[in-house]
Amino acid sequence: MPAPHPLTGLAMLPVGDEVEAARRACEELRWHRALRRQWAVARAEAGVRAAHAGAVLEGVRVPLEHVRDLARGAGTAPDGAAGTVLLGAVRAQAVVEGLMAAPGSTARRAPVPFRQLLARLHVAVVGGAAGGAGEHGRRPGGAVGRPRRGEPLDLRGLGPAPAPEEVDARLDVLAAVVDAASSPAVPGVVLAAVAHGELLALRPFEHGNGLVARAVFRHLLVREGVDAVGVVVPEVRWVAEPLPYVATAARFATGTADGVAAWVRWCAGSVVRGAEEGTALADAVLAGRLDRGRAGAGGART
Repeated sequence: MPAPHPLTGLAMLPVGDEVEAARRACEELRWHRALRRQWAVARAEAGVRAAHAGAVLEGVRVPLEHVRDLARGAGTAPDGAAGTVLLGAVRAQAVVEGLMAAPGSTARRAPVPFRQLLARLHVAVVGGAAGGAGEHGRRPGGAVGRPRRGEPLDLRGLGPAPAPEEVDARLDVLAAVVDAASSPAVPGVVLAAVAHGELLALRPFEHGNGLVARAVFRHLLVREGVDAVGVVVPEVRWVAEPLPYVATAARFATGTADGVAAWVRWCAGSVVRGAEEGTALADAVLAGRLDRGRAGAGGART
């Protein structure tokens, strides 16, 4: 008999209605007419909107069209910390999109191990080997892609950050959870929500933790088949309701059953809202208001 999934015990949490609503919303979106032939345009635009919302959550506000230009390599980022955050948001979504397969593809690629995924996303967020300035202008130096050895500089309002030694141990546990074989007893929304919440609670890097955590959430929704095409944009709810987002994440960080359940329900509701956003952009693709030239992704220019 195979060992049970590490999150099987969460099946008893009162989250079933919200998780089922998220599943239905994504399934309905999957069969949108625009996603039959123009899924690549819709997927690229979803990544643009996710990056835009992610940057806003980090305090950087620019027009959506500017983010779209960056994503297709046709624009430049602002100077300073704001530009680093914006480019990080775009690059993180490019990493997530690069891991997605074509809808209906029978080709199976090996999942990226969780610790490797975290490192890859953090390198994307902070600017990679070029060593771009991080939040508040600090350069990440040798900490790029590796867990912090001091206090995090971001994500205030979540309570005290765990010590670096605790971060390493809990990342190992989380990696075992994420890398475990999928189980029907653990819906993909639950797995993605737990990974998202634990990364926010741990704040494993000196900075860039929010962008990394949200990219992991989106990646797991696709990997687990919840968002089969990659067009759900849950970030639109988080940017519209930033205070409840942080407050509910803080409840998860307490580790109580009520706190974990509240966070899973919040994330599931965000998937429903993200599916509505995905439907809106698919409608725009179908109506010809988005085309490959405007929505196509590419390497962001510095």
